[in-house]
Order: sequence, then C-alpha cells, then structure tokens
Amino acid sequence: MIQHAGVAPYAFAERLTPSGAELLAASWRSPRATVLAAALELPGEKTRDAADSLGLRTVGDLLEHLPRDRREAKSVAGLAAGEQATVAVEVRSIGSRPVRRRGMRPIVEAVVADETGSMSATFFNQPWLVSRYPAGTRLVLHGVLDARRRFRVGSHAPTRDGVGGSGEVAHYPATEGLSSTQILALVRERLPAARSAVEPLPGRLRARHRLPDRAAALIAAHGGDFEGGRRRLAFDELLLAQLDLLRRRAHRRGQVRAAPLGAGGDGLVERWLSGVLPFTPTGDQRRAIDEILADLAVEHPMQRLLMGEVGSGKTVVALAAMLRAVEHGRQAALMAPTETLAEQHFATLQTLMPGEAVPAALLTGSTPSGRRADVLGKLASGQLGLVVGTHALIEDDVRFAALAVAVVDEQHRFGVRQRVALDAKAPRGLAPHVLHMTATPIPRTLALLGYGDLDVTELRELPRGRQPIDTHVASGERERERAYERIREELRAGRQAFVVCPLVSESEALQARAATVEHERLTSGELAGFRVALLHGQMRPAEKAAAMRAFADGEADVLVATTVIEVGIDVPNASVVLVEDADRYGISQLHQIRGRVGRGAHRSVCLLFGPKESERLRALADNADGFRLAEIDLRLRGEGELTGTRQSGSAAFRHARLPDDAELLERARASARDLVEHDPALALPEHALLADALRAAHGEVERIAIPA
Repeated sequence: MIQHAGVAPYAFAERLTPSGAELLAASWRSPRATVLAAALELPGEKTRDAADSLGLRTVGDLLEHLPRDRREAKSVAGLAAGEQATVAVEVRSIGSRPVRRRGMRPIVEAVVADETGSMSATFFNQPWLVSRYPAGTRLVLHGVLDARRRFRVGSHAPTRDGVGGSGEVAHYPATEGLSSTQILALVRERLPAARSAVEPLPGRLRARHRLPDRAAALIAAHGGDFEGGRRRLAFDELLLAQLDLLRRRAHRRGQVRAAPLGAGGDGLVERWLSGVLPFTPTGDQRRAIDEILADLAVEHPMQRLLMGEVGSGKTVVALAAMLRAVEHGRQAALMAPTETLAEQHFATLQTLMPGEAVPAALLTGSTPSGRRADVLGKLASGQLGLVVGTHALIEDDVRFAALAVAVVDEQHRFGVRQRVALDAKAPRGLAPHVLHMTATPIPRTLALLGYGDLDVTELRELPRGRQPIDTHVASGERERERAYERIREELRAGRQAFVVCPLVSESEALQARAATVEHERLTSGELAGFRVALLHGQMRPAEKAAAMRAFADGEADVLVATTVIEVGIDVPNASVVLVEDADRYGISQLHQIRGRVGRGAHRSVCLLFGPKESERLRALADNADGFRLAEIDLRLRGEGELTGTRQSGSAAFRHARLPDDAELLERARASARDLVEHDPALALPEHALLADALRAAHGEVERIAIPA
C-alpha cells in the first residue's frame, strides 16, 4: 500500500479502476482510522472527567482540539512576584529533593532560563519529571513567581514548535482539572498519530483549492502554521454541512411529489391582486409572489424561505400562495408559534380579503370544543379552504381533505418533527408546498449554513406610507423623565405607546424591570390619567386576547408588555415604544420590537434604556435596515451563538469561524453543488471516504415522511 507522505491516497486512486480505488479506500480507511479512534488514556479520574467535559475521549478528539489562539509568553526577567504567567524556557539543570512530611513525594527543582535570565522552577508530587525533562528540554510553564524568585509550577508541557520565534505560546480551550499547558503536553506526545488521519477529500478537489492534506493540516494547526491548518479543517466542516443540505434538497426534489398548482382555475389570485387587495403590492412583494407562484406550478414541493424586513408585508405574499391552493380546490394552512401571532395573522388575512368569499378559520389550543369540532369537520370534508393556527394544526385528530400549501411563520421556533408532522397532513403520496417565513433577516453566511436546502426570497422594500422611526439610547433619571414626557405628548395627541420589560414579575436573581410592577407604577405615576393595559405570556389566553383587543381598538392608551409583542402586532396608531433594560435583548429582537411602531401616518420614536456604550444599542440607533443589523449582529456575536436559530441543526463548528470564513463557505458551497450535481449519492470510488465523513458528521439523508 502507498504510505502516507503528505499526499492523500486519492491523488493516486483517481487514476485507478473503480474496483482498485475501492480497495485502496478500504485499506486506507481501516487501520489508520483505528489509530485516531484509540481511547485517550489519562492519569487520574479528575483529569479524565475534565477531558470528557471538553469532548476529548479519543486521540482524534485531542488532535481536533485546536488552540484558541497564540499568546505572548512572558520573559523570565519580566516576571513580577505574585504574578500568574506563562513562560517559555529551557531546562539548564534538574533534580529532586526529599520532603520530610510523611506521604509527600520528592519535590523536583530545576534551573530554567530564556534569553533574558534564569530562575528556579519547582514541581510538586511529580518526581518522574527528572528523567522526562533532562537538560536542554524546552518547556512551557504556567504558574506563579514567589517572593524568592522561585517559580511554582501549576502546569507544564514540553514544546518544540508550540513556541514561535516571537515567544508565542499555543493556548488551548481548557477547563478545571485540565489546563491549556497540560493539553499542549498531551498534544505534543500524540501529535505523530496525526499522520494516520484519513483524507476524505478527493485529490482533484484539494488541488483546485490548494489545500494541504488533512494530516499536514492537523500538524500545522498545532504548530507553526495555525491559521493554514485551521482553514483546511474548516473547509472540511463547511463542505460536509453544504453537502448535507444540498443532498437533502436533491432527495426531496427527486423522491417527493407535490400537487402542481399552475395558473388557471377560477382566477382567484389575479382577481384578488388586481381588485380585492386594498392596496397595490410593492415591487418586492410582486416579485416574491411571482417566484412563489412559479414554484407552485411544478410537481417538486416548494421549499422557500421568505425573509422580510419588519413591516415589509410578508403576509400578503403568503396569502397569494394560499389563495392559489384554494383556486385549485385545495387547502392551505398557516402555522404560527404563538396564539397571539396566529390571531393577528387571522385578523390580517380577513382585512386583506374584503368581500371575498373564501372560507377561513382559526384553530389554536384555546379554540372552544364546539368550534374546534366544526373546524375539524370542515377541514376533513374540504369545505374549509384556509386555516390559521398554532401547533394545534399538527395534532393527530386534525385531518385535511387536500392540503397543498403550508406556510410556517417564524419557522425557527418549530422543531424538525413538528414541520415533518405538517408535511404528513397532505394527501397520501404527496407533500405540501412549504413557504417558511421569518421576520428576522438572516445574513447570507448563516442563510447558507442553516437554510442552504431552501430557495430564499428577500423583502426589503417597505410599503408606501411607512414612517421612519427615530431611535435613541437613553439612561439615567433625567432622560427617563424626558422620555415619559414625550410619551405623554404622543398620548395627548391621540396616539398610543408600548412599554416593554424583560421580566413578567420581580426576581431576586435578575435585576431588571418587570411588566407587572411597571404596570402598577405607571398607572399611578408617570402615566396617571391614561389607560394602561398589561400583556405578558403568563396570562390566560382570554386575558391576553382582551388586552390586545383593547389596545388595538384604542380602548387602552399604553400597553405594558413583555416580548410577546415582538412579532405580529399591528397597531398603526402606536407611535412610541420604550424598551427597558434593552441591553438584555439581541439586535434582531430589538429591531422586531421597534417594528411595532412606525406603521401609521405619524413619525415614530423608539427609546432604548441601557448603557450608551453598548455596541448593539448604538447599532440600532444608527441603522434602520434589518439586513444590515443582521450582519452587525453576526459580527458581534459570532456564528456559534446564531446558528442555533434553526432547530433542524446547523451545529456550531469546531474549526470554522464565521463571518470571518465567509469566503471559505462560498467555496465549500460551490464544491458541494458540483459534487451533488455529478455524484449525488457520493457513490464513485474517489468519493468513498468523503461519504464516510458525511455519514459520521450528519447521518444519512433525511427521509421525508410521506404516507404511502
């Protein structure tokens, strides 16, 4: 067999016959993978538990555990007494001396030095270090210098290339019981095993992108070329993620059929757009509708993500898709994550179809039993064309006669199983066309990661008449007095206001304003004489509906609420929103809250109470574009925290760093697209190890649950 010498086997395998390449792949795969799969043997239960908490169970896990960064080591001459520090030194002499205390092992003492000077280093309870660290050994030590200029060593590691010429030391993510320097020592001891790393990428692909082989990348990442090695490993992660998404998309397109809904029928959609809809759609809305109607006209089930700026009119676009289903004598459903949002959607749909006789109903967990039975009966018989609801739509006793279009709003709040359950409501052997909607703009990098299997449509254009929102960051009592004076001015002019708090009730653990307390305080304080309503998630559904109805109908001047008003609340007369403890929210959430105002004829204001030095709050004050804010949010928070927005699982990466690796992601996307186009099953011999890696990382391609 060809031995590893910095060249992957497929540089040769691609010239072999299929059977020859398969044999080479199998011979490469087994013994070498076993080396990295070996258990990581560590001394002591505490150390083993610490390693386990970091996910370090095998030699491969350890070598995949890359340094977080490279830190400047202190010089011996630059150490101060009492200072914790890391130093890179060479052993000049070493020995041990006994300890009089019974049960104590000899203490090891060494003279260590760098180019600036020398000092004594003391190691406790490790007498074997005398033979392990002979004179001339280079070490990285972490510890404390005492008053006598003796360095009391807490952790240590031998190193050759872990310290660069500038005195940099590789720093590893660590935990109590397993320090960075201990991990460095483990890595140095087992780094030769990296030469057994299986190379998953075909030689042609690596050559095209000028990538080192995986073994060389692992060695480099722990040594002198950290960034070069990391980027190769990051490319693997991103490629596998994109392959998984694109293969799922190809599977759905190739194996699953939907009812084609082309133009025709009774012309309901065009009649609605040209004469029934109370306003003219924006250019963005019309373009989005055209894209979606084109998707509906074919047998491939639509899988499209509609991202809309706050107030951009996503519901209008969704209704066009739903009416196309009704036009063909079929059914459409809109599923929202909360009852409040479902109720708001239902009310909006009714206002968008004035006088149009399209049977529609609302189904939530609070629907009375008699009404629920009536809705279920009409859905099962096909008498009901449109239904809006919550999770109640996917309960077992809900049966559709001919579900053809499903709209999932704020779809990141639903899990995979819930979305699959909605798929299964379609007629036997078919899947519904699905339109996913989100009011949170997603940067392109995250859209490729979390939604790479979907077509994406963006709504950026706001309907005519939408007013700009002046946003201010405020703090201190003087600015609070001015803020409430501004609110009173708006209320006296006949307009309304929101006051948003992070908590429902007071908490000893969290120092933040609570909606229930603020409601009482404002009713008798700054807003005495005005009608102040309360809304939060712990209220009974009927109470929430009553509070929302009172505010929407103008029977309440102010609504004190938690983030239940984040999406779906449309009260054009509201012109001011005040957010307490605004630094507790993310950028996108604050942008959604801000979007509750500015919907009418009056210029609006958003007041964010929080630290003025906050980058997030300043970003909101300076930017009104949700897509721009999403990019800022990604930069400030990083991919790890944001990729969890899709429950179907774009897991945070070990090596890829986003948005810094956006260009690498684009290259991985292009390579994945090429692979899926030419070998969707990764069945060619040169793709055997890539298929192994894909299964290990993401499992088999998800099978869509369609009843036979």
